[in-house]
Amino acid sequence: MKNINIVFAGLGGQGVLRASDITAEAAFLTGFDVKKAEVHGMSQRGGSVSSDVRFGEGIKSPMIPAGTADFLVLLDASQKDPNALCCNEKTVVIEPEVIKIESLPNPKGLNVALLGYLSKMLPEIPEENWQKALENNFPEKLRESNTIAFEVGRKANAR
Repeated sequence: MKNINIVFAGLGGQGVLRASDITAEAAFLTGFDVKKAEVHGMSQRGGSVSSDVRFGEGIKSPMIPAGTADFLVLLDASQKDPNALCCNEKTVVIEPEVIKIESLPNPKGLNVALLGYLSKMLPEIPEENWQKALENNFPEKLRESNTIAFEVGRKANAR
């Protein structure tokens, strides 16, 4: 299997780091070598946040080299240009518009819905490992709404 490089990008408070944590854990539960890196910037003031997740076999560095991202998952469309250097012509860009916000139990679940959407493109990670990672990353009172958000993402069609 080739190594997979995923960049998550958004604004402070949108759940970029949580989304990358869940992805990294789901890949780890599957048995992959996983590395993760974060850039917070001015995130506490709504500024840019990005996180790299790399998984596969023998991952040496947590940082994704320029032009080698397999996926760019945007939690805010404004972060497409600032993260363009990580992309190449084959990079799959997942934009927030693929999810209908009104279909979520809580708009704050966009990050998890985008994970559901991403999960369809990563058959290497079984759905039960995504579900376990979700369970491990949310307190019980938030699990149901996030499980629903994940399913909304899995059922979403590309626009």
